[in-house]
Amino acid sequence: MALACEKEEAVDHQSTMLHPPGTHTGRVPDCLDGPLLAYASRTGTRRTLAALRKAEWRLLVSPSCLRTEGFSYALDNGAWSSYTQGRPFDHQSFEKSLSRLGRGGDWTVLPDIVTGGHASLELSLRWMRRVLDASPYALLAVQDGLVPDDVTPFLGKRVGIFVGGSTAWKEATLPQWGALGRQIDCWVHVGRINSARRIRLCQLAGVTSFDGSSVSRYSCTLPLLDHARNQCCLFPGGVLCNMPKKQ
Repeated sequence: MALACEKEEAVDHQSTMLHPPGTHTGRVPDCLDGPLLAYASRTGTRRTLAALRKAEWRLLVSPSCLRTEGFSYALDNGAWSSYTQGRPFDHQSFEKSLSRLGRGGDWTVLPDIVTGGHASLELSLRWMRRVLDASPYALLAVQDGLVPDDVTPFLGKRVGIFVGGSTAWKEATLPQWGALGRQIDCWVHVGRINSARRIRLCQLAGVTSFDGSSVSRYSCTLPLLDHARNQCCLFPGGVLCNMPKKQ
């Protein structure tokens, strides 16, 4: 659905780098802790940042701009941006971002290949030790063609799931990734969620968190998407999730 709102003008900032402490404590948040955790693509627009902070959203920081704006954050690997721009994965930029921000984030996405299936898994596993040495928690991206048995041996206390892949594959397989995360008790995050309908799919799957660029590009979408993530929902396990937080 097209929205009649304009992109906000970005505001120039000082080059100060902020390093808030990571919020991951080793325990995976679940639906009884409150709404799904939401991560917005990093933005430099003051008004949008103020709205995101008030709504208690976090930021997903990319290697292309290593600024956290004082938010709790997670670290992306930049593979999606490289994919959409037709460029190879920038290993050096990722290494730099991991060294500077990896330790203070909630988690870091292991390098992956968009829609790359088993080749993506092999790449991620080669980076596993490096990322876990620099970040408290790593997310293993699952891509088109992978099934739970492919990744289960690598999940655990410090390794969770990042549901990537093509849109159709992601929506079709999301319930099985949510179920696997609940079985193992690991973090399950879903990338590129920019509509209320897809937030509901995340809730039904019982995942931990999601990210999207809509609220960063068009701040007028924040009330709609934040309302959606705060709705109560019964996911297949029969547990009432996304309970309102106690005041």
